Amino acid sequence: MTSSPAHDPGPVPVPDPGSGPGPRRSDRTRAAILDAARRRFAAHGFERTTIRAVAADADIDPSMVMRYYGSKAQLFDAALDIDLHLPDLTATPAHERPAALVRHFLHRWEHDGADDALLLLLRSAVTNDQAARRMREIFSTQVAPALGPVHQDRMGLVSSQLLGLALTRYLLRIPAVTQLTPEEIVTAYAPAVQSILAPRTPGD
Repeated sequence: MTSSPAHDPGPVPVPDPGSGPGPRRSDRTRAAILDAARRRFAAHGFERTTIRAVAADADIDPSMVMRYYGSKAQLFDAALDIDLHLPDLTATPAHERPAALVRHFLHRWEHDGADDALLLLLRSAVTNDQAARRMREIFSTQVAPALGPVHQDRMGLVSSQLLGLALTRYLLRIPAVTQLTPEEIVTAYAPAVQSILAPRTPGD
């Protein structure tokens, strides 16, 4: 009696390093480029940042930067794409919203520090029209809805409070501001924001 030949399963497939659980290789590359770009733009500004320098920081070929982002201008625009991850403060009692808002921004800046994309945007907005326009868009489309209906001019004053805090504490590092704890800042800032958002009375 002869035995039938064993079934040959064929070649064993080799796993694709870019597939499987976890981020895809292309996603990791894109994230590395964006992280390097944000650091470069923050340190050197738009004009002095080069695609070659960003690629070197990300340890990839410059052609890969162009492949994923097309141009330096498009890369800069991607670096300015910021989600503030604001909670819906409309469900928070009105008198508690200013403190919650200030605390949210402080938590973000205290954890991300100089690498935070919003601080990059603040640095760039002073000299770059594209960054300034993006800053206005972020506050009008994300901060204002989170607080509920407020007048646009008041939203501008709220923005000036928050951005002034970021400028003095994290960019200029003024000692009188940096030596305060986050909760001390919340205590000092919340009443100012509250006075801006307070409903107007007839005759105001």
